[in-house]
Amino acid sequence: MPVTEKEILAALSKIQDPDLHKDIVTLGFVQNIKIQNSEVGFDIVLTTPACPVKDQMRDEAQKLVGSLAGVSKVSVNMTSNVTKGVSGVREDYIPLVKNAIAISSGKGGVGKSTVSATLAVALAQTGAKVGLMDADVYGPNIPMMMGAGKPPHQSGNKLVPAESHGVKLMSMGYLVPEDQPIVWRGPMIHGAIQQFLRDVDWGELDYLLVDLPPGTGDAQLSISQLVPLTGAVIVTTPQNVALHDSKKGLGMFQKVNVPVLGIIENMSYFVCSHCNERTEIFSHGGGKLAAEKLGVPFLGEVPIDPEVRVGGDSGLPILISHPNSPAAEAFRAIAKAVAAQISIHNAKRQTLKIIG
Repeated sequence: MPVTEKEILAALSKIQDPDLHKDIVTLGFVQNIKIQNSEVGFDIVLTTPACPVKDQMRDEAQKLVGSLAGVSKVSVNMTSNVTKGVSGVREDYIPLVKNAIAISSGKGGVGKSTVSATLAVALAQTGAKVGLMDADVYGPNIPMMMGAGKPPHQSGNKLVPAESHGVKLMSMGYLVPEDQPIVWRGPMIHGAIQQFLRDVDWGELDYLLVDLPPGTGDAQLSISQLVPLTGAVIVTTPQNVALHDSKKGLGMFQKVNVPVLGIIENMSYFVCSHCNERTEIFSHGGGKLAAEKLGVPFLGEVPIDPEVRVGGDSGLPILISHPNSPAAEAFRAIAKAVAAQISIHNAKRQTLKIIG
């Protein structure tokens, strides 16, 4: 007797999503089941293409369905449909953007822009549609870090963003000569960020990362007022003082009702390329300690690698220049952790919406 759809779903219900803590059938991930004689095919539609257990889930699905009586061949198509974050009642400047994520730091010099650029590339390499908005008006470094690509250009009454390494980009660095300082008061910062949202044709995006200036000033308040943020990520360094800076950042986002998705520790340690000795130049563990004490996820740590700096100066993020390096692997893992937290927060919002 040929296998039935009911039997297939019963088998697949044994697979649990480790982040959402429900089985993939209940979550509606299993779609388009096709049965032809003894051959079975179906889609597993995840909430992000950056799912860290995607391959494991596919292998388990093939094994479970392949063990059913009457099944000789199983074809599993792993795909995704990124869930949408907050829908605000305010005017929606970016209606086709599913998730806007603020990348923040309590102070300068922690590599926040490097993390923002590299995370954007990492997410894009998973197949997600990604944009990166440089909201650091005073120090717009993203154009240099992302390198020469398709520059921004006018189309009708909208500005089409630049594009490089598969990421859509907008920055004041594209609009002002690089040797010209920007001396603006708060309202002008607000106006510039508003234009980057309202007057730029971002199109359909799964993730729009917003690289904020350090601290807790005008740009942070403007972005939280103008965009329904899915969440924020805090970048810090390993010193114990990281706890103090991260606490300020967390407090700021709590005041504007933006959930913190987690903390990333940058410049965690250095591994000598000659002797492989590990040196913790800036101490170690401050980011993880901060995450534990503040009650937010620790998203991962990035080692010091001179090639990260070289890539930032040349416009080739380390995922492009040295894709097999430990730093590149760390960024890929962190991108998956960020995507997972976005899916978790969106699922919680949807549950609360249904209950409410």
